[in-house]
Amino acid sequence: MKCIVLGAAAGGGFPQWNCACANCVRARAGDPAARPRTQASVAVSADGAGWLIVGASPDLRQQILATPQLWPPAGTRNSPIGAVVLVSADVDGIAGLLVLREQHRFRLFAPPNILAVLGANGIFASLDAALVSREALMPGRPTDTGLGLAVTLLEVPGKIPLYQEAERAAEAAAAAPTYAARLAGHGHVCVAAPGCAEITAEVLESLADANILFFDGTLFRDNEMIAAGLSWKTGQRMGHVSVSGPEGALARLASLRGRKVFFHINNINPMLLDDSPERAAVEAAGFEVAFDGMEINI
Repeated sequence: MKCIVLGAAAGGGFPQWNCACANCVRARAGDPAARPRTQASVAVSADGAGWLIVGASPDLRQQILATPQLWPPAGTRNSPIGAVVLVSADVDGIAGLLVLREQHRFRLFAPPNILAVLGANGIFASLDAALVSREALMPGRPTDTGLGLAVTLLEVPGKIPLYQEAERAAEAAAAAPTYAARLAGHGHVCVAAPGCAEITAEVLESLADANILFFDGTLFRDNEMIAAGLSWKTGQRMGHVSVSGPEGALARLASLRGRKVFFHINNINPMLLDDSPERAAVEAAGFEVAFDGMEINI
């Protein structure tokens, strides 16, 4: 199994276009310890020929151009991208589908609620239904992708997309299930979980056999956005468990034996910086911080 991190940042990327926090200033200045990152997406292949993408980032075109494995074969108008799996209906999880509208055949897998979001917005009809099949995934049921990989949706605690919150009461918007993608092939397992509000015992059990886990690294501390004066919301209210703290990812995922890689990292998160104490703490605990173009083969 081959995995490539196409994008490691949370929504808005790093540096974020309208943010002048200390992290973003360093990234714009070309500081080598503050490497820019595009919005979260991961490519997975069972054979290095056909590729499946988890998460259709708005930066997908840029990510494909930066990844030779995803380039069309010489002299053709084609692509090794054979499938896309959606695990979030957030803008940074679906907008990249519009990049793939150029008469290319692939399979689109998503849970029914995300397919409903696509169906309700006519702009996604630009994906020709004769070429792009929309296939519903039900949590817990493995589905053959046709690429040597079986995909299973894992239901994890989370929240609905921000643009849907106005449709519901605040308490209903604050908590709703979201998904991780479990990809299995040739005896190996990769899990991509860009959003998770709480690491429950059930979540831990579902991640136990992952050889590679790409996990929600949005905020290092739960109050990070509040402390920076950028939001009134905690990380958990945004649908993201913190990296640190007694209930955070470092503590709760410590028992997992596979490689543990943080991605979907917010631009103010100090662990983005190679020289930060937070990065040192993450690495000392046996975790990694993803960067665009990171390759992992098992």
